[in-house]
Amino acid sequence: MGLELERIVYISRARGDADSLALQVDILATSQRNNARDNLTGALMIHNGQFLQVLEGAAQDLDRLMKRLAADPRHDTVEVLERAPIASRRFSGWAMASVRVTPALEALLASTLDGAWSSDEILDRMQDAAQAA
Repeated sequence: MGLELERIVYISRARGDADSLALQVDILATSQRNNARDNLTGALMIHNGQFLQVLEGAAQDLDRLMKRLAADPRHDTVEVLERAPIASRRFSGWAMASVRVTPALEALLASTLDGAWSSDEILDRMQDAAQAA
């Protein structure tokens, strides 16, 4: 296997209280530490008990991460929305950016979580929100 870059976008439902600040801090800290170690980048939004996460990196590193997520007791029903090769990273500055769900993002996120997936739009908005933070 080569080191070509790929991007995965997934949603999952939280087990437990996803709006809990302690859970959010734990997930972000763990993600930042593990992603930095594995040369992965990305962004995470948590809203109404669901996670929307973008991950970028080498295929074998993403495969290992997805196996860990499947076994992670904080996640339920992990659904990959997109997995594709990419020419460059969108979130290269972040081992794991935390994207705050603003009112402007809430409707777009709700439609994404309901199945109306628009990768370019949601990724653009997540990138803008991460850069603004």
